[in-house]
Amino acid sequence: MTLQRQIGFWIACLGGLIAFLYLFSSVLTPFVAALILAYLLDPLVDWLERMRLGRLTATCLVLLVFVLVFVVILLAAAPLMLNQLSALAAKMPDYVTRLQTLVTEQGGPLFERFGGEGRLKEIQSQLASGAGEAAKWFAGLFTSLLSGGQFVLNLISLLVLTPVVAFYMILDWDHMVAKVDQWLPLAHRDTIRELVTEMDQSVAGFLRGQATICIVLGLFYAIALSVAGLHFGFVIGIISGLINFIPYVGSLTGLVLSIGVATAQFWPDWTMILVILGIFAAGQFLEGNVLQPKLLGHALGLHPVWLMFALLAFGSLFGFVGIMLAVPLAAIIGVLVRFALRQYLASPLYHGYRQPLPRPPGDSVAP
Repeated sequence: MTLQRQIGFWIACLGGLIAFLYLFSSVLTPFVAALILAYLLDPLVDWLERMRLGRLTATCLVLLVFVLVFVVILLAAAPLMLNQLSALAAKMPDYVTRLQTLVTEQGGPLFERFGGEGRLKEIQSQLASGAGEAAKWFAGLFTSLLSGGQFVLNLISLLVLTPVVAFYMILDWDHMVAKVDQWLPLAHRDTIRELVTEMDQSVAGFLRGQATICIVLGLFYAIALSVAGLHFGFVIGIISGLINFIPYVGSLTGLVLSIGVATAQFWPDWTMILVILGIFAAGQFLEGNVLQPKLLGHALGLHPVWLMFALLAFGSLFGFVGIMLAVPLAAIIGVLVRFALRQYLASPLYHGYRQPLPRPPGDSVAP
């Protein structure tokens, strides 16, 4: 097969995968979640197999323990989170109005000095309009998420289908990998295996490390904010931890929410506002100096800007399924780009010429 045909074949495969994801993204959520779950739990099942436990028994044991732990956490935290989310959505318009009032009261003299009284009234009107729209949007978002039929359907499919699909995937994981390995082109099998190994190390290291970081930070923020007496501190902390897989976005979202609620709740007590700020500063120190070096390191090998772009791009194209696949696909693309760059740097296209072959001994050039 010529190089052009090989390139055309792989481009066609990529186009088919993109079309499949785009067409069936609305029903793929439990299957993608099961695939990720099987990918993360398979090493543990392999370890139990090496301890002379059968594959079927090991799969059942690992999946049963995971489901039990998940159900216990869900039953313990879900009622509190749902109550606080509903209360936060209902209270958000009051908080926004309170913050708007504080901004106009505290910044009134400054606005009058630089813009006059007319400028102050214009800013007040703009703040009132924007605050009202933001509050309505925020409340409507939570209401639609909690009461929408599609959300309930997706949640039920996740809770029911994901463990079942994951069971069969884990049980047949080694057979699936071996079968795919047989399909690899013989001429490039070793190169593809090296690339897949690099992809596996990158994706697995990031997923396991980042999942642990999200859990630790979510618990830290939730407990610290609740102890500090912040209204809805538990749910704000959990949200900050769960979306921490997006670089800087999780911490920034939690910080903005916390400082906004703290200002509306504690003003004019600056001490408590600084305490809330200190909690997030401590969380960032914990993440940057302890958790990431120990758990993550350089597992992914991707720049945070590229990771954020991948999350936004895949999420925009394929919805929630795209967000779930964004990190693995970003890691795979990163490995392929680095491989292509190495090939380019070693090619004549980069050097601009071919190195001359060494001249045999005794061979002379005629004058």
